[in-house]
Amino acid sequence: MAALRSKILVVEDDPGITTFLKTTLTAEGYDVLISPTGGDALQVVCSHCPDCVLLDLGLPDMDGSEIIRSMRSWTKTPIIIISARSMEEDKAAALDLGADDYIVKPFGAIELLARIRTAIRHTQTTAESSEIGMTGILRVGDLEIDYRKYRVYVAGQYVHLTPNEFRIIALLGKHAGRVMTYKAMLRELWGPGAGVDNKILRVHMASIRHKIEPDPNQPRYIFTEVGVGYRLLEPGESTV
Repeated sequence: MAALRSKILVVEDDPGITTFLKTTLTAEGYDVLISPTGGDALQVVCSHCPDCVLLDLGLPDMDGSEIIRSMRSWTKTPIIIISARSMEEDKAAALDLGADDYIVKPFGAIELLARIRTAIRHTQTTAESSEIGMTGILRVGDLEIDYRKYRVYVAGQYVHLTPNEFRIIALLGKHAGRVMTYKAMLRELWGPGAGVDNKILRVHMASIRHKIEPDPNQPRYIFTEVGVGYRLLEPGESTV
């Protein structure tokens, strides 16, 4: 029996970009659905249950943020923003609302396809529900996070982290492969009253990198999305 083809919903009103996306995704074996407006997109999500949504923020009938907010009230379907808006504030706002990823136009097909595969894979088996859930341990390259013993190892060697440093790396591990915004991390770690100043995160992150990275200036495990947040290496992703 042939494998089921993943369905991708493209929410985009630019005919040129729509044609490029449909051609690229169809050639890769995806079933492609097209919605030129936000209202139509929400109906298609309800009726066709796509495996991933590629969403432009600047739609003729509504802003894409309204679609993210609406979808996240009832579905965890991956949402990848594809937008000409390149400001850090726009990226952070979309990710905070619940988008899974953000790609700035123009972009290449290889990057797009990689992001789609990652987003769909996360819905099928997340790090938290699979490796961490079964073993209590997350391994990414030579880095190992033991959630049951509250310990971190690099290349088999125990690394002493403060309680707050462990909480930070443990949180990133549960969302490995995804960017966590500063705002989301502050809220998860220190509650809704933590504010928006990410200085405390930067200080802790500098210490964590000094302890776990072979070269803190060229990180292999925790990456910075400047002005937006941090991302921990995904299991299986190359550390080179």
